[in-house]
Amino acid sequence: MRASTGQWIVNPGSVGLPAYDDDRPYPHAIETGSPDARYAIVERLADGWVAALIAVPYAYKAMADLALTRQRPDWAYALSTGYVR
Repeated sequence: MRASTGQWIVNPGSVGLPAYDDDRPYPHAIETGSPDARYAIVERLADGWVAALIAVPYAYKAMADLALTRQRPDWAYALSTGYVR
C-alpha cells in the first residue's frame, strides 16, 4: 500500500497477536487466519521494490494458555486461530 506521502507501507501482521478487533478510529477486525508469527522483508532492487511476507510457526499454545489464566478468552482464541469471534 502506498501512503499519501508516497511512502510504501507493508504490514505482515503481528508476532504477538494474529487477530484483534478495535473500535478506533472506527470498528474493524484484523485477522491473519493463522496463529503463525509474521514478518516482512522489504528489499530495493534495481528495477523497484519487492516485499516478502513470511509466516513462521511457533509454540502459540503456551501464550493462549497464559491468556486464559489472565481471563482473556478472546485473546486465547485469537492466538490459537488467527481469528476474532
